[in-house]
Amino acid sequence: MHVIKFSSEDCGTCHKMSHYDAKVAEELGADFVSVMLQDTEAYRKYRKILLKQYPNKEGMGWPTYLLVNDPDGEFSIHGELKGGMPKGEFRTRLSELLAA
Repeated sequence: MHVIKFSSEDCGTCHKMSHYDAKVAEELGADFVSVMLQDTEAYRKYRKILLKQYPNKEGMGWPTYLLVNDPDGEFSIHGELKGGMPKGEFRTRLSELLAA
């Protein structure tokens, strides 16, 4: 399972979450991919996943984490987390998504 984080360089909450989100995802056994919207190469690669969940980007949170299998192939989205949260809450909510 992959956790794909969609964020922006100028988002303070996204920056704060970056201190622990990748570490927590990896501790829980997921591969972590960070996609900054300003990184055109990474954004272009994962854009199809973001647009499947948010066709016009309405309702996204900053950051938005999508739980995806096979992101480079015939992917499917298994859940999402949106917005900032403390490390413990992020761990609990991601753990619940991974267990589902």
